[in-house]
Amino acid sequence: MRRPHENVATVLVDPAVLAELELDLMALDLWVWPVATAPIVADGPRLAFQVRRRLVEARRGAWDCARDWTPVWVSFGLSWYDGDEPLPWSAHAALWAALGRHAGHVRHTVRLSGVPRLPVRHELGAERDTA
Repeated sequence: MRRPHENVATVLVDPAVLAELELDLMALDLWVWPVATAPIVADGPRLAFQVRRRLVEARRGAWDCARDWTPVWVSFGLSWYDGDEPLPWSAHAALWAALGRHAGHVRHTVRLSGVPRLPVRHELGAERDTA
């Protein structure tokens, strides 16, 4: 049985626009988690280096401009979920469209991966349930 996980997009972001991107995504209930400081990572700086290197090298020169960019995970807020149902395609479309608006300053592949559950999303959900 697969352990509970969070669906995320792994994105390289130009540090000059990281705050702007985060605000744009936050308005869509999409959350930016820099890999280096993510609360689920024991050695964030090391993992960030590895993620960035793997993504840049996989593109064989096409993403060399992103060699020093910040690797982040983008997760989906509670508004995108309907109980235990799978993440709807509209969530994927909203994410890819938002990243497309920042195309000059982000690099990503159009796929999601899974990471251990990120705590804030679930803590916010608990607050909503008790309000």
